[in-house]
Amino acid sequence: MAWSEKSGKNTWRVRFERDDGTLGSLSGFTAEEAAIDVAERLNREATMRGYIPTASSQPFGGWIDPWFGSLDVADSTRAQYLSLTRNHITPRWGSVPFNAISNIDAHTWATKLRNSGLADSTVKTIMKILTMMLADAADEGIIPASPIQARRRGRRRQQRKPPVVLATALDVLRIALQAAALAGEWAAILIISAAYTGARWGELTGLQRTNIHLNDGCFVIDPDIGALHEVDGKLTLGPPKTESSARTVTLPPFLIDMWRHLLELHDHPHIFVSRDLQLLRRSNFSRRVMRPSADGNLKLINPRVRTQPIREGLVFHGLRHSHNTWLIGDGIPEVGRARRLGHQLPNKVREIYDHMAPEVEARILVALQQRWENALAAQFPNGLHFAEQNPLFALAA
Repeated sequence: MAWSEKSGKNTWRVRFERDDGTLGSLSGFTAEEAAIDVAERLNREATMRGYIPTASSQPFGGWIDPWFGSLDVADSTRAQYLSLTRNHITPRWGSVPFNAISNIDAHTWATKLRNSGLADSTVKTIMKILTMMLADAADEGIIPASPIQARRRGRRRQQRKPPVVLATALDVLRIALQAAALAGEWAAILIISAAYTGARWGELTGLQRTNIHLNDGCFVIDPDIGALHEVDGKLTLGPPKTESSARTVTLPPFLIDMWRHLLELHDHPHIFVSRDLQLLRRSNFSRRVMRPSADGNLKLINPRVRTQPIREGLVFHGLRHSHNTWLIGDGIPEVGRARRLGHQLPNKVREIYDHMAPEVEARILVALQQRWENALAAQFPNGLHFAEQNPLFALAA
């Protein structure tokens, strides 16, 4: 038998009878309806099957390994969940009995995590994992119900996200020039490709020759092996982020020339590899190329290559956001931008777009080519000087 009752000025709790005759309690409900719902659920479950009273007194940590053993998610998601569990959930809740975990305690802990400096998105993922673990424990009869309830009272002001740093076409050119000096032509072309295709890191670094069709001016992101994933230090090919991410992306003329040049420099199956023909790792590229190319390295004493700050704080994914912003500025309709970036579209909208796709794609390529040429003119008003010092970019001019 379970029932709800008021436990404070604005809180309710659920009381229920254990098999040994004692009373148990689930507290921390901020709405009466939520407490009533849980009480009714307990009564329904008690009718069908009973939970295991002794199991709820066991430490929560004993449930973590079995829970991960039953989890069916992508390798990258599993790695993220394991890391967050190991670093945050286990230290706080591993030795706590199931029946000592309360809604209030869990949300208070989440607030402390935010106040400690963890990103709001990270805390939300941690709470999501903990909530799933407890919900599955309830389904297995270890506890009568999950103690964690969704917060019905939000903050008056949402946490502000740091603004996304965007780049202009001229910024991208200047950053790429510094990347070329730091790491080689491949690094410059990778940065330019991200900005002018909107493709994600894994989509570009996982791109293979077999999916590049320069005579047709496009490349294909394969639905099964179209992205490079890094999990626990291991690089593997797998599906892109979403089903809609599998797509064909067209290239502006200058980028076709760049890619053709790059493919002639090596015979690796992937187009984007390091100078020693190794697959690329995001953290290495960020530290050795992206950060000094965008932020500059003026604080370093006698670096091998001196770089100037161009667009401080710009990350690789910011090139994708920049691409979308450029398309907005060029008047490209939302459906065209979504299709190019691999965002999901309703079937009806997709059917309509298929009829107008060639025209929209042509507009996109003209606009991107113009941005490139304008950037070249601004950075290198003397074309001959430019060609002598930067033959690669002269090729694509």
